[in-house]
Amino acid sequence: MGPVVDDVLGLSHKPDEAELLQLEQKYCSWGDTVHYLDPPKFFERAEGNYLYDREGIPYLDLQMWYSAASFGYGNSRLNQSLKDQIDRLPQLACQYLHPEKVQLSTAIARLNESKFGRAGRVHFNVGGAQAIEDSLKIVRNATGKSVVFAFMGGYHGRTLGASAITSSYRYRRRYGHFSDRAHFVPYPYCFRCPYDKKREDCDLYCVKQFAKNFETEYNSFWDAKARESEFAAFYIEPIQGTGGYVVPPVGYFPALKKILDERGILLVDDEIQMGFFRAGKFWAIENFDVVPDIVVFGKALTNGLNPLSGIWAREELINPDTFPPGSTHSTFSANTLGTAVGLEAVRMMTETNYEEIVRRKGSYFLAQLKALQAKYPRVIGDTDGIGLALRIEICREDGRLPDRELTDRIFAEGMKGNLDARGRPMGLVLDVGGYFKNVFTLAPCFEMTEDEIDLAVELFEQLIRRCAPDRT
Repeated sequence: MGPVVDDVLGLSHKPDEAELLQLEQKYCSWGDTVHYLDPPKFFERAEGNYLYDREGIPYLDLQMWYSAASFGYGNSRLNQSLKDQIDRLPQLACQYLHPEKVQLSTAIARLNESKFGRAGRVHFNVGGAQAIEDSLKIVRNATGKSVVFAFMGGYHGRTLGASAITSSYRYRRRYGHFSDRAHFVPYPYCFRCPYDKKREDCDLYCVKQFAKNFETEYNSFWDAKARESEFAAFYIEPIQGTGGYVVPPVGYFPALKKILDERGILLVDDEIQMGFFRAGKFWAIENFDVVPDIVVFGKALTNGLNPLSGIWAREELINPDTFPPGSTHSTFSANTLGTAVGLEAVRMMTETNYEEIVRRKGSYFLAQLKALQAKYPRVIGDTDGIGLALRIEICREDGRLPDRELTDRIFAEGMKGNLDARGRPMGLVLDVGGYFKNVFTLAPCFEMTEDEIDLAVELFEQLIRRCAPDRT
């Protein structure tokens, strides 16, 4: 480009942060989540567990791009696989084949057959919400029905179809009527049980309440004469993601699956945030002894390097006679860069015992969080987690009422980059979720050391002391 054009495009010099913010205010859409923090934060580079701002201050990242970068930022092995593919086969229309697509599909399908005892096939797309859309097509095509169950507190994406099965009305409110939105069922959120039961003696009351919907046709779910449900599938997150990393009680999902099997209702397992060892198993659903009909995945498959998502469905639902060519399509699905990185990531996952690593580090981290909860009961109401999917629920002094204001203050304070990390300045990157936006959901890097876990807890304690001095 010439100097005149560069000047028009704002490319004639390297702008400072203040100028960039002015340009962003005027020319960037605010429709994403950047402006949850005011002013928005700039980062210059990323490495390992850390993001670095334009002054070079490190920020210890405890959410790793919503659990997408499980192997850390700039992982050399995955970076090299991307570079090699760029030099060899950087682009290819998805109507043609390339080796990595076939190999990655084979790896996931064979792993699932070994885990679930079912043959199946893999279909790729770009983002998690797009993979959810493809799964909805699989479900509708196989059942002829468009109505599904999903959980309150569940999050499956923000495309129109994914919004229809995501419980928050906030994501649908401005886009007209969703006639095919899911029927939302209470999730077994034991700390805030919707039925006011106690985990230790509820006897899975919530499952029994769900089962009652099928007792008579007049509950609207079931035709006893035809032995057919109006509902095609139940979309679940084994551990809720955006809902606050809520872990269900033991026995819940097997009991739910029994009801679904008896009624011919498919189980669709959304692993977009929890898949690929985040919860200590290759798939989070493996923690709960349940076999899904469809698995939706994304995020960590490529460590965030290049968008790639997908679905695995059992053979009966996705074989070529049932789901023939052209049933769904996306220009960048099965893209060569994503499949190359995804294949290398799966190789890494199978070469190293990440189940043991993630569970060991997660147990160590959770023990630290439990100790912090005991020390600050007037700030932290609940801590929980499986593997390296951990939660800290911030509450008012009674330990129960949600404290969104304090949560927001802690989040913003962590982004200032002026915490004392054993003598040097540092920031702490946190992510806020939960039904009341009062939960810090932690998804740290798998390579995080115990010393870095200790440091993370020290930094979080500093935030508590800064933001809630009257409760410490």
